[in-house]
Amino acid sequence: MPLTADCHLHSRHSGDSTAPMEEMILRGIDLGLNTMCFTEHNDFCYPDTPDGPGSIFLLNADSYLYELISLKEKYADRIQILFGVELGLQPDAECFRKNAVFAKSYDFDFIIGSSHICHGRDPYYPDFYEGRSEEEAYREYFSSILENVKKYQNFDVYGHLDYVVRYGPGKDRDYSYDRYQDVLDPILQALIENEKGLEVNTGGLKSGLRDLHPCADVLKRYRALGGELVTVGSDAHRPEDVAAHFDRAGQLLKDCGFSYYCVYEKRTPHFKKLD
Repeated sequence: MPLTADCHLHSRHSGDSTAPMEEMILRGIDLGLNTMCFTEHNDFCYPDTPDGPGSIFLLNADSYLYELISLKEKYADRIQILFGVELGLQPDAECFRKNAVFAKSYDFDFIIGSSHICHGRDPYYPDFYEGRSEEEAYREYFSSILENVKKYQNFDVYGHLDYVVRYGPGKDRDYSYDRYQDVLDPILQALIENEKGLEVNTGGLKSGLRDLHPCADVLKRYRALGGELVTVGSDAHRPEDVAAHFDRAGQLLKDCGFSYYCVYEKRTPHFKKLD
């Protein structure tokens, strides 16, 4: 396996997972990983949904950190465990303020900025696509990401950049970089200008996608524009999904012109050579 660090993981401390953190770690050790970074969800301003109150995505960071430190010490001779968070970004003043305060309140190793909510709605739910074309919905989502990266910089990489295609009516059947280049290029340029990275996320494959997040042509474009900071994460919410499809992700990075991927410690990227 060319990749030995999984930097996007969720345990029972995230509102959409019940996985014991220790079981996730043991799975990573069995797979031969040398680094795991947990990135539990924290989404301020997440709306109530048919599945429950939005407050389920508010992280109890103290409880999370207490367990992580305990297991970090327990398995210190077998694997490196890092302290991360996945911040849900939204382009409004209240969410930006709350995220800014939260990000400075803990000594995170790694912060993923992600878009789970687009102008008050989660693309996970069908109503995000109702009454308009799939392309219109995708474009609104990408435009909101551009708003985020222009206004907020206290994160390290943007996670699952084209997350919206996991749940669209046609998923990624009609989706391509070329079709959305006019809105994707400004996002990539803003990330590079602000020295922010891009995540390669393998989680969409289990949702029936043909490609990883982001798709190969977006990764190639990021590299062509001068982007060098890439991390890799499975987005696993269960032990059995840890490091899923990492062979494919490693080959994709090579095919897109990358020789290294990154692991962040104390908010600093460390480059790991692709084997």
